[in-house]
Amino acid sequence: MKYTKLWMVLLITGMTSCGGKNDAAQQKAPPPVPVNTFTIQPGSALYYDQFPATVTALNQVEVRPQVSGYITGIFFTEGTHVNKGDKLYTIDPQQYLGSYEQAQANLSVAKANLAKAQQDADRYQELADKDAIARQTLDHALADLEASKKQVDAAKANVSAVETNLRYSVITAPFSGTIGISQVKLGASVSPGQTLLNTISSDDPITVDVAVDQKLIPKFIQLQQQKNVIADSIFYIVLADQSRYPYPGHIYLIDRAVDPQTGAIQTRLQFPNPKKELKVGMTCNVFVKNTTGAQSILIPYKAVTEQMGEFFVFVVGDSNKVSQHKILLGQRINDKVVVRNGLEINQQIVIDGMQKLREGSVVQPAAPKQDSTKVASVSHDSTKGK
Repeated sequence: MKYTKLWMVLLITGMTSCGGKNDAAQQKAPPPVPVNTFTIQPGSALYYDQFPATVTALNQVEVRPQVSGYITGIFFTEGTHVNKGDKLYTIDPQQYLGSYEQAQANLSVAKANLAKAQQDADRYQELADKDAIARQTLDHALADLEASKKQVDAAKANVSAVETNLRYSVITAPFSGTIGISQVKLGASVSPGQTLLNTISSDDPITVDVAVDQKLIPKFIQLQQQKNVIADSIFYIVLADQSRYPYPGHIYLIDRAVDPQTGAIQTRLQFPNPKKELKVGMTCNVFVKNTTGAQSILIPYKAVTEQMGEFFVFVVGDSNKVSQHKILLGQRINDKVVVRNGLEINQQIVIDGMQKLREGSVVQPAAPKQDSTKVASVSHDSTKGK
């Protein structure tokens, strides 16, 4: 009887133990995680690459005097447009005017001496033809004639030099553009080549400089060769106040060499500036339309997770098990992002609840969310926060 009771106790204990193991096994297998998924389909991605830029002048020159003296006149309004040849400054011309008049007088004397020497030479030549004078006398007369000619040439050169100095006492605009704030006032003493008077920069058209990564050089060379770039608005500017400049531009030049320190090449764009809205030195952003036209893979940006500077998505595989795929991202476009590498068409990716997943997790997908359009584009408004 005792053995029967003991056997029943052991049987009950064993059944209880087996039931506990089954319960533990069931607890180790979590239920599928409910998630939403996205089925990848190709689409056209229209977007703009963005570059920081600086407004520069197509032509710019520092106005400096070429003669010394005192400023006697200023003939422009600072910060306004001047035309080529407009008078800007005058330097006291009295000393140069006196030198010019003296040089003219010396030229007159030299010409008179030349005329006398010519007469003497002609007269001695006639006498020498008749053997009426010694040959030496004729030679001296001809030598005096040549000396008088050289004196006239020297006097003319002196007149030209003094006249140049006199002309330089009036400073004119070398080209049309906007003139800045004068660096000198009336009565200021100036020295040739040293004193900065002002700066003039061309204002229409105007240029914008950007540093372009060397990887993009083939693309920019292609854009430079296109004739319809302006019509297609490939290039446009966003100003510091986030307003879009109304006129499109085109590539004016690409520098001759890449900067070895930065790996970038200087590229200059040209824009119309009829209202003088763009000022030299302004900072802005240049947007360049992506014109590849190739089909791209776009996914919701929220599906992307980042780990140690690398980007991943969870791809749903067989038996609804997920695996992490490393991807290479391209341009972000609104709530989507271009994937350059790492995904294939028709794959399903998880777009929410990634924090509950790990490699090999089983998921329970809801109805796949399909992209409502195959074309994604980005406007300026969507890039303000970039």
